[in-house]
Amino acid sequence: MTQADLTLPHDDSAPADPSLEQAKLADPGLPERGSTANVKTREPPRAKRLHLRIPVWPVAIGAALIAAAAYIYVPSLYFVETDDASLQADTVAVMPKVAAYVSALHITDNSAFDAGQLLVQLDPRDYQVAVNIAAANLQSAQAAETTAESQLAEQSQVIASDEANLLGDRGRLTFASQQLARFTSLARQGAAATEEAQQAQSDITERQATLQRDTATLAAARAQSGVLRSHLEEAKANVIRAQAALDQAKLNLSYTKIYAAMAGTVASRSVQKGDFVQPGQTLFSAVPSRIYVIANFKETQLTHMRAGQPVTIGVDAFPNHVLHGHIDSFQRGTGSNFALLPPENATGNFVKVVQRVPVKILIDDFDGIPSSMIGPGMSVEATVTIRRPSLWLAWL
Repeated sequence: MTQADLTLPHDDSAPADPSLEQAKLADPGLPERGSTANVKTREPPRAKRLHLRIPVWPVAIGAALIAAAAYIYVPSLYFVETDDASLQADTVAVMPKVAAYVSALHITDNSAFDAGQLLVQLDPRDYQVAVNIAAANLQSAQAAETTAESQLAEQSQVIASDEANLLGDRGRLTFASQQLARFTSLARQGAAATEEAQQAQSDITERQATLQRDTATLAAARAQSGVLRSHLEEAKANVIRAQAALDQAKLNLSYTKIYAAMAGTVASRSVQKGDFVQPGQTLFSAVPSRIYVIANFKETQLTHMRAGQPVTIGVDAFPNHVLHGHIDSFQRGTGSNFALLPPENATGNFVKVVQRVPVKILIDDFDGIPSSMIGPGMSVEATVTIRRPSLWLAWL
């Protein structure tokens, strides 16, 4: 069979395939392009399933955004937090009440002390002298009171004597009147001399004068008793005044010793031994052991906050420790309302600003942090649990 016999008719309009032509020259047994002779019918390829190929990175980004939104939004349903918070304490300024030199100082910088401990000793000599003078004045006043009481008692006896004399005068006057009546009757009858009647009349006149004198003496004695009673009241008042002066002197003497009202720590000491201190001068500050947190929450965060809710506290100085506490109370008013210059929104242009309200938080557990290492003014972060989250949200 020649090459011509193997040539099959083909469509001249179709372009020749160079690769097919080369294969035909290499193997004359191949049919020409477009020929159906000696060509086996090929089976159609198996149907393949259609797979939807979705890119991975958009799914990952979407999942990350959802997780981030849940991490930010979901905790706000259960927790309220602020970093505008600090530790506070009821710090007491230790000041003297009397002027004196500091004779002894029983504390130093940052030293701890117990309740009732002697902290500062002032020179007591001047105040001891004042106590002695006041005690002497009290004794003098008490002696004057005793004298007044004695005089009043003596005057009572004088009054009793005058009253007895007055009774005797009245009796003698009565007898003299009776004598005058008898002698007058006898003189009329000629049984007695006229001289006896005249003597009886003279006796009546004398008895009346004596009665008037003793009556005046009794009135004077009673008046003198009133004067002595006034002197006694004055003496008693002097005793009370002297006793008060003595008490004040003793109180001033006691002020020369300054004791601790509660347990705490010394801070900001400015006094030295030998200093002359004045009343009202701050010697140092006493920081009590009991401290708490003042957290300034935004007014929009107070909706679900209540007293007694648990609080977790993070101290900036101890990032690996978490303190636990609870809400004690809310200040009735914003912080700006009690500022030195409170805002006046009725003047000028008004710009609404979210205000902050101080919330007092008591600390229940210091998580092993020594109380001496934390003090007023240190920054903390407070997180209030307004409702208990589900267990599956613990990862948030």
